[in-house]
Amino acid sequence: MALRLRDRRLLTMAVCAASLLLTVAASWGLSSHGAAEVTCPPYWFAGTIPFVALLLVIALAGLVSGVAHWWESNLNRLAVALTMALATVGYLCWVEGLPSATSAAAHAATEYFPLMMLLASLFVISGGISLRAPIGGTPLVNASILTIGAFAASLLGTTGASMLLIRPLLDLNRGRVHVAHTVVFFIFIVSNTGGALLPIGDPPLFLGYLRGVPFFWTLSLWPAWLMVNGILVCIYLLLDRRQWKCESLSPISPESKSGLTIQIAGKINLVWLAGILASVVLLVPGSSIGGWTVPTLAREAAMATFTVLSLLTTPSGVHRHNKFNWAPLLEVAALFAGIFVCMQVPLRALAVIGPDLGLQSQAAFFWCTGALSSFLDNAPTYLVFFEVAQSVSSTADPSTQVAIGTGENLRYIDAALLRAVSMGAVFMGASTYIGNGPNFMVRSMAEQAGVRMPSFLGYMLWAACVLIPLFALVTLLFM
Repeated sequence: MALRLRDRRLLTMAVCAASLLLTVAASWGLSSHGAAEVTCPPYWFAGTIPFVALLLVIALAGLVSGVAHWWESNLNRLAVALTMALATVGYLCWVEGLPSATSAAAHAATEYFPLMMLLASLFVISGGISLRAPIGGTPLVNASILTIGAFAASLLGTTGASMLLIRPLLDLNRGRVHVAHTVVFFIFIVSNTGGALLPIGDPPLFLGYLRGVPFFWTLSLWPAWLMVNGILVCIYLLLDRRQWKCESLSPISPESKSGLTIQIAGKINLVWLAGILASVVLLVPGSSIGGWTVPTLAREAAMATFTVLSLLTTPSGVHRHNKFNWAPLLEVAALFAGIFVCMQVPLRALAVIGPDLGLQSQAAFFWCTGALSSFLDNAPTYLVFFEVAQSVSSTADPSTQVAIGTGENLRYIDAALLRAVSMGAVFMGASTYIGNGPNFMVRSMAEQAGVRMPSFLGYMLWAACVLIPLFALVTLLFM
């Protein structure tokens, strides 16, 4: 008997919650008993087939007649993702044995669970904040929000800024017909390129900070950050002015006609949002705070606590105004469950063959890091090329190197190569929907709000036309 829509949603939530619990259990168990050494599996090209197949399904399923409706179900997305994940684990088990397969699955879990916990907490907390303003989504207003988002991405993180600003942006533009391009540029700027100034801006930079890169070193990226985001805002403003002239409906929200002043509902959630950011920065597993060693899941536990507090303290009217529902989060959780497992083979192969790629120049590190960050998670890709750049830096001029770590762990890395790796991972995460965690979430939230977003390939076409020439200019001017 067919399940009702409400039952299907509950079942989807239950399956995703169970998968999260299983990944945590696997991660905890293997971290206690040790894991097999990570090596490059033989016949690694065959091991990338599930990953490539999953990307093709994500890119094409929504375009195939008769399949698109089936693909809209998060249960079906989860089934495909887990099938590809099981194929990857089975491949590793076949070529390297069960310990290696379980090690890869556990490693995927340690990356997947913290990311989903962060996305879920920010999704829920931002969903409890409602902005009502007596203005509509004019080109100048939208460009101003993108500019604010570029700064907020470095201060709140790309995920935090995206979740906080996307709903007000969609709300201000709900009277407009042409909105998809606004969301695309929002993903470009707020979800990616804006987060390059501080380690808390984007996960790759935060991992670099944890490995000893000075906290304020990333401020040295400000010339490229300013140029990239400045040009993107200008391009958007020109494009949106053209689209503005094509609007057949009033782009001004109904509230603007009643003289309503700017109002923010659910302000208590700003406190919980600050708590999430503090958890990310302070509760790093294994670090010491006043002699107290941070436990493995302390950060995630804190995030869960703030999320529950948000649900308990947010007035119900705010969620109704934001049309809050769980579908966007479930879509990302379902797809990323497969992506994070399937990408372990290409990442493991890259870690082994990376030093043999012959990379020497800034441009090579920038484009290689960025190209792979577009399809693999940009955080582990950053780490791979971080280590490669460090090995190459042994022959560099000492005066051009950055000291990372302290005491016995003091090492050096060429500053120019570190800038290239950092910019490649952060900037080119905007090239696809899966390049950075917030990308898919923003797209799903926009579609829930009725915006017809570009397909996976359609978005890549936007990126090719707008971002690739811009990245070529970055290469020409800063490398």
